[in-house]
Amino acid sequence: MVSRILISNSNNPWFNLAVEDVIFRSMPADQRVLFLWRNSETVVIGRAQNPWKECNIKKMEQDEVYLARRQSGGGAVFHDLGNTNFTFMAGKPEYSKEVSTHIVLQGLKALGIEGYANGRNDLVVGEGENMRKFSGSAYKEAADRGFHHGTLLLNADLSRLANYLNPDPKKLQSKGISSVRSRVTNLASLKEDIDHAMVCDAISAAFCEHFAEQPQAEFISPDALPDLPGFEQTFARQQSWDWNFGKSPQFTHTLDERFKWGGIELHLNLKNARISDTQVFTDSLYPEPIEKLGEQLNGIHYHPDHVAQCVTEVMAQFPDNHPELQDVKAWLVSAIS
Repeated sequence: MVSRILISNSNNPWFNLAVEDVIFRSMPADQRVLFLWRNSETVVIGRAQNPWKECNIKKMEQDEVYLARRQSGGGAVFHDLGNTNFTFMAGKPEYSKEVSTHIVLQGLKALGIEGYANGRNDLVVGEGENMRKFSGSAYKEAADRGFHHGTLLLNADLSRLANYLNPDPKKLQSKGISSVRSRVTNLASLKEDIDHAMVCDAISAAFCEHFAEQPQAEFISPDALPDLPGFEQTFARQQSWDWNFGKSPQFTHTLDERFKWGGIELHLNLKNARISDTQVFTDSLYPEPIEKLGEQLNGIHYHPDHVAQCVTEVMAQFPDNHPELQDVKAWLVSAIS
């Protein structure tokens, strides 16, 4: 096996996730790779999750927080520059999440932090009621290779994590996978001077020691890419709306609001982030434009811009009902953001 250590100098989550995916897909089966990286403020969701259920999308947009869907499973997590992310990739049969977990723990032990893996493969410190999680992991395997990646909380803003992973109160029923919330802690509470570079050095050293090799670390960024076949296409997909939102599972969103001219209730069935069916109820004295909107919504992307355009098209058909439809437009754009 040939070992490589890659360290990203980019904080763009779409870049880092694309690099991770392309390296995994293109690496020789006789290679092992350690990839270390961190992201600017981002909510990263698992490949089978529903962002509208897991995330406060509206607040994320207001605060300019990224949404990124990863290739592996698992729950939603919040990344900022107080996190260090690790990815271990190796060909089979050598690939082992137990080995990669051991390397991370050995690296932290060298920094004076005694952590351990619990039954759910989270990394924790403390016992019993004092147990706190500082790392969560997710996994992906192919026929001849596998990877294990996770995040280490060094000095993350845990209050913001709660903000973005708690969705707005909505009547939302989903067939997606709900994240399990855990009590968490920053490693800075155990080692005040801990930082990203220190952790990268410690895990890299533990990696080299475990495999008795000394590969030179490769520092990568958008301006210093390793040879990655198909990277541009993967990067484009990773940052696309279709990947981050469009891969959502089937779910139902119920919306209702009351205006001075009457009430409206919409039941939206969605699949792959498109509205597949709409039921409309209203006590408006002029229900025709609202009913027409229900018809027009079917088939469009579940995105504020697409919904706004749909209402605009209905307004052109019902010029006498512009005020009511303008109310509906503003409400829907806000409600689904």
